[in-house]
Amino acid sequence: MLNFDRKDLSDTDLVRFYRQMLLPRMIEEKMLILLRQGRISKWFSGIGQEAISVGATLAMRPDEWIMPLHRNLSVFTARDMPLEKLFKQWQGRKDGYSKGRERSFHFGSADHHVCGMISHLGPQLALAGGAALAYKLKKVQKASLAFTGDGGTSEGDFHEALNVAAVWDLPVIFVIENNGYGLSTPVNEQYRCKNLVDRAIGYGMDGIQIDGNNILTVYDTIRGVRDHCIRNQKPYLVECMTFRMRGHEESSGTKYVPSHLFDEWAEKDPVVNFERYLETTGILLHDQVNEIREEFRLYIENAVKAGLASGTFEPDIAEETGDVYAPVAKITSDDSSLIAGKSRRFPVPASVKSSEVVELRFIDAIRDGMQESMKRHPNLVLMGQDIGEYGGAFKITEGLFDAFGSDRVRNTPLCESAIIGAALGMSLEGYKSMVEMQFADFVTAGFNQIVNNLAKMHYRWGQSADVVIRMPTGAGVGGGPFHSQSNEAWFTHTPGLKVVYPSTPEDAKGLLIAAFNDPNPVLFFEHKALYRSISGKVPVGYYETEIGKARLVQKGSDCSVITYGSGVHWAMEFAAQHPGLSVDIIDLRTLQPLDFDAIHASVKRTGKVLVLHEDTLTGGIGGEISAWIGEHCFAHLDAPVMRCASLDTPVPFAAELEKVFLAKSRLKATIEKLLSY
Repeated sequence: MLNFDRKDLSDTDLVRFYRQMLLPRMIEEKMLILLRQGRISKWFSGIGQEAISVGATLAMRPDEWIMPLHRNLSVFTARDMPLEKLFKQWQGRKDGYSKGRERSFHFGSADHHVCGMISHLGPQLALAGGAALAYKLKKVQKASLAFTGDGGTSEGDFHEALNVAAVWDLPVIFVIENNGYGLSTPVNEQYRCKNLVDRAIGYGMDGIQIDGNNILTVYDTIRGVRDHCIRNQKPYLVECMTFRMRGHEESSGTKYVPSHLFDEWAEKDPVVNFERYLETTGILLHDQVNEIREEFRLYIENAVKAGLASGTFEPDIAEETGDVYAPVAKITSDDSSLIAGKSRRFPVPASVKSSEVVELRFIDAIRDGMQESMKRHPNLVLMGQDIGEYGGAFKITEGLFDAFGSDRVRNTPLCESAIIGAALGMSLEGYKSMVEMQFADFVTAGFNQIVNNLAKMHYRWGQSADVVIRMPTGAGVGGGPFHSQSNEAWFTHTPGLKVVYPSTPEDAKGLLIAAFNDPNPVLFFEHKALYRSISGKVPVGYYETEIGKARLVQKGSDCSVITYGSGVHWAMEFAAQHPGLSVDIIDLRTLQPLDFDAIHASVKRTGKVLVLHEDTLTGGIGGEISAWIGEHCFAHLDAPVMRCASLDTPVPFAAELEKVFLAKSRLKATIEKLLSY
């Protein structure tokens, strides 16, 4: 029998703890019956681990964010989420929490401060750090909590999240549910340290290992840890020792687990032992236990019946596509609407383009856009490597640290994934974030957070991901293979992301301001070769350039060049060198969503179309644009749609090789071929 120390807890508290553990246990037992009957399709069991989820959840305030995983049903029930709706969620019904778009525990609920997980496990930890950073900036007495398993501690995201939380002194609790196995892989094949909690000291944080099957130990520990995190503004690592009594999920089975372990851990069953303790101490009578069980049995049966009665539905394609992105508020000079964020709300600023203009370089226009947005959005935080006093690798953020301080212009460790995850976590609390990739090439280190977390967040459970990622990109500066590639097409393929790529100072400023006003994740590409080589007239003050609208650079009748970024300047240079040709040039400015109306109009004007981009040919967005033109504008074409792109090689370093690599070296020949039809 486990040793229970009730401390200052009342009998009412103890009965409440018992009820909170018993309910998910009985739900799971019912789920396993339904699974065998073929009435549900999949289940991840947390039987034997209820004390961790219940104790941790009850120790936190109801308005503090928790990031659960597969085996944390008790988090959802302890936050009083109705079982009927939960069951509809598990069945993929329209009236569940995610409109049938997510399965099992991959959904969240802002009303209950539960954040929907992704299957990659580790990224959840960084989101908890982001929520904790929001609490810290608001100066509220709150902490966040994230769960991970012993297997999840092997992921790089575990290291990054704990490192950032320690460096930034964030009030966040990381809970490891060490149940002995990552699917079938035992812990002796997962790590070599004696205890996972020993890793805490390496990050400069405190940690403790506890009995995860003792509800009172878990509750008392997390309650004390929470107070410690808030009082000292520090993170904490808690390792809860427990055991997984079922398979990874039911179809996996448990043949890989030595049978004696089940017998040993059955003796430590958290529900059975706590029930025995309450009965032996007279806090609950046996008849009362039976009454509670019967109450829960009826509750579960009624919820399951209602859930099963919620039948299939007719998908609405317009709703499906419409929910990929959060709606963007229209901004007017007298708009008093508010930005998202229940805990803290901010006014949406007006946007009026001034008639006064100044001559600015491309790089200065971007800085100006950030500065104007920082003044207008008190909830906007800039994050990136060396962006503070140093001003960033390209000196774009120079001066912003002095103007807005270290809380809002934050140097980061080299933890791309954790910083993007933290930005998303801040979004849960109504903050806007900008993350600067030192080079667009380095975004691969945070790729998962972007394409699986940021992009899918709103579609999955209606939560905005109010994050802008600035991406210094492109060749022509002798950067070589790791500092020059054009990777915008990676993200245009991902629903839920917006991809912006300006070519002029005016658009760079206006589009960046629009990106900050957009509640959706925006990848903002900035060509490094344009930073100091291109200047132009830029309106003074605060204004937007609408995302999703192309710009007609010049109107022509002989051929169309549809392009963006550096390609715009290549096309303008070609047109200037060939005054006898009438070249129609479209600057797309936004690659997701594309302005198909502008593309169609240009095709109709000329009948001969070249799609030009610096990205490599194969898989570049030029293929998508060409296909769309062939499908929708065929009647207007007088020649095949042609593409001019860079070579299908990595970007070379030597100037001679880089010149041949770039699409510009083939532009004249490709246009001549197009015109010859």
